[in-house]
Amino acid sequence: MSGFADFDAFVRTREREYIDELKVLIRQPTISAQGIGIPETARIILDRTKKRGGIAAEALTVDGGPPTIVGETGRGERTLLIYNHYDVQPPDPLDEWETPPFEPTERDGYLYGRGVSDNKGNLMARLQAIEAYRATIGELPLRIRVLYEGEEESGSAHLAAFVARHGERLRADGCIWEAGYKDAAGRPTISCGLKGIAYLELRVRGANKDAHSSLATIVPNPAWRLVWALATMKSESDEITIDGFMDAVRQPTTAERALLERLPFDEQGMLRIHGIKRFVRGLEGYELRKKHFFEPTCTICGIVSGYTGAGSKTVLPAVASAKIDFRLVPDLTPDKVTTLLRAHLDRRGFEDVEVVPGHGEPPSRWPTDSVTAKAAVDACQSAYGTAPVVYPLLAGSGPMAQVCDTLGIPVAGFGSGNAASANHAPNENIAIADYVDHIRAFGRFLHAFAGRALA
Repeated sequence: MSGFADFDAFVRTREREYIDELKVLIRQPTISAQGIGIPETARIILDRTKKRGGIAAEALTVDGGPPTIVGETGRGERTLLIYNHYDVQPPDPLDEWETPPFEPTERDGYLYGRGVSDNKGNLMARLQAIEAYRATIGELPLRIRVLYEGEEESGSAHLAAFVARHGERLRADGCIWEAGYKDAAGRPTISCGLKGIAYLELRVRGANKDAHSSLATIVPNPAWRLVWALATMKSESDEITIDGFMDAVRQPTTAERALLERLPFDEQGMLRIHGIKRFVRGLEGYELRKKHFFEPTCTICGIVSGYTGAGSKTVLPAVASAKIDFRLVPDLTPDKVTTLLRAHLDRRGFEDVEVVPGHGEPPSRWPTDSVTAKAAVDACQSAYGTAPVVYPLLAGSGPMAQVCDTLGIPVAGFGSGNAASANHAPNENIAIADYVDHIRAFGRFLHAFAGRALA
């Protein structure tokens, strides 16, 4: 382990340099949903990939999409693909940030800023780990390929075409995915899959323009139509009631149920972080874990209609809309969800409710005992001195199926976040100590994935 003692010392002496480098990346807004800062950030990432990672990389585009960075370095019997994305979520609502989202700020050992956890922090930490490995242990004992995309947060619209065109440059024996975090009890976690997603908008139109609310006696109100339609989709006990929806859900296997039975899950910590007194349906224990990891969701992300400003305006709105996302498990797909929802609404007389599909991604689930997952477990055990928690999947979504399922690459993910990192929300953060530890863990992961012993 003397090599990793040197590795750790190298990383720790460069902590301030590494954090300052991450801050440069956070200061650059990169909001794919709004087309802000994508080419500029790609240039920064490409430069850092070459300098820190020593990776022969280039930025390529497909069908007018954003720059996607691919590259390769090292050599060995095994090949590892590293997937990250460099775009971030919009920072709204801005008034809930304690400090500006694109001015990285340190407070009480934490670093705050949009993208610091999801996903610029992990991207940069892994490049710094590659540099530290070469500086202290030697040449990489494996081939590393990288894939950094710039529109994950808005649906990865061009990634499937990119993989189809450049798949040979991405093939690998394992893939390390973008995300990861410590759980509410402070334990490192590893995940081996993602839920899919179907993002939809429901729209209803009434009169040809807003009207005086006194006409509500005789003029249909699209806001009520929308509310009534939404109410058919989920019961008061939080059960999804769309016809045929739950029938399409694949039940956990015997092995997966056994995994859930022994899976640590800090329920009290999660309640505390989110400021709630009970989980949905009052669930706890095995049934709570089963719902979280193996059941789909139906979430109203936002509703807009009529007047919502200060004071009063007695108006009967002409239009109403709601944005909805479904987190998907096998065997649900985005197309199947859209078809089921359309038929469900039509059967109940809601033909006037328009269903507008947005982006969608199928679920992806990989074995928890793959060579990638085993290397991640060994690396985290060595770096943190405690056994990591291995999740069958993250409850979030991403384009894992477009890459790993298409190319047949077993995947695992771990990273520098924490259970309260507030990804996609105001005051996104990481603990600086966790960032340093991810660099330490990732160097060990490279060693273990290549088949080298850590002890």
